Amino acid sequence: MTEDAVYTEKKRILFFGLPWTFTKYTITPSMLTIDEGLFKTTENDCYMYKIQDVRLTQTLLEKIFHLGTVECFSGDVTHPDMKLIHVKHAKEIKNYILEASEAARIKRRTVHMMDIGVETEELE
Repeated sequence: MTEDAVYTEKKRILFFGLPWTFTKYTITPSMLTIDEGLFKTTENDCYMYKIQDVRLTQTLLEKIFHLGTVECFSGDVTHPDMKLIHVKHAKEIKNYILEASEAARIKRRTVHMMDIGVETEELE
């Protein structure tokens, strides 16, 4: 099953935000893929339902060149902390990943609920 990519971005060098690196990020509704390297290439995938939280950080230089770094915290064994470094449209991408990961968890019925301090009575 192939899906159309919603976002395809390249890692950019911080100076002027030019895409002169060999790292490509592809985001579909069900998967996040990071392709890295020129001579030795590595492709790393993570299903959206495994992504638990997303963080956006921007340094001063990233703000100047309209870039950002999106960090995805996942339950993936091989890559639990995936970073999309120096990407354009970082806030859009972060929001999309949050929504798509929640939708994927609901679709697969893997939503985790937390007990936030509700007292339970012991059965006697």
